[in-house]
Amino acid sequence: MKIKLIEETVSTNETVKQYLPEREDIVLSARRQTGGKGTKGRSFLSGEGGVYLSFLTFYENFPASRAFEIMAHAAVAVCRTAEAFGVTPSLKWANDVLAASRKLCGILVENSVKGDLLDYSIVGIGLNAENDVSSLGGIAVSLRELSSAPFTADTVRERLIVEYGKKTDFADYLRYHRYLGGRVRVVEGTRTYEAVARAILPDGRLEIEEGGTRRALSSAEIRLDFSSPGLNKK
Repeated sequence: MKIKLIEETVSTNETVKQYLPEREDIVLSARRQTGGKGTKGRSFLSGEGGVYLSFLTFYENFPASRAFEIMAHAAVAVCRTAEAFGVTPSLKWANDVLAASRKLCGILVENSVKGDLLDYSIVGIGLNAENDVSSLGGIAVSLRELSSAPFTADTVRERLIVEYGKKTDFADYLRYHRYLGGRVRVVEGTRTYEAVARAILPDGRLEIEEGGTRRALSSAEIRLDFSSPGLNKK
């Protein structure tokens, strides 16, 4: 996999698309983004000191039905990177990486499908390393705030690329979801309710139990809210 580092771009996910005609795996990293993107159209603060990169990967005979594995793999790579610098991470379904109950990283995956197969994926990762996230009002955290280990954004980026290149499986992803078996608040359209988070299924859906009935939900349908006391407890 080729590695390319640039100083600044609007969005690494957008910029890496210029390499699509080459049909070669590449990771593109920028020291700053001026228009970083999160999930569901949200913006992502991307100042100096953070790690911002996109992995462009091409596939052969990879079923589109297994696309969730790509996001899960990226989340595990980020968690392992955080651990390497002395920080304990956790995952909030489906792909928010938290530390000290605050957001440490954002992951944005764009997949291209041909028929029943995945052609390529672009996995954008924005990891707070030594950048200042104080303007976000306490909802985000950086590795620098939580770690006493010596590091720079460059060393964090290098470690993340190494971890992304390692194999992972679904069990690796599951072990970072520390709230399973506990109560969560589910926001589903205009309805908000409490349920027990029972399991994450191999296709990425979350199985919940509400009033003795179990059902599986997709991330497109709902979000989890851990903000109230008494939730997220086994």
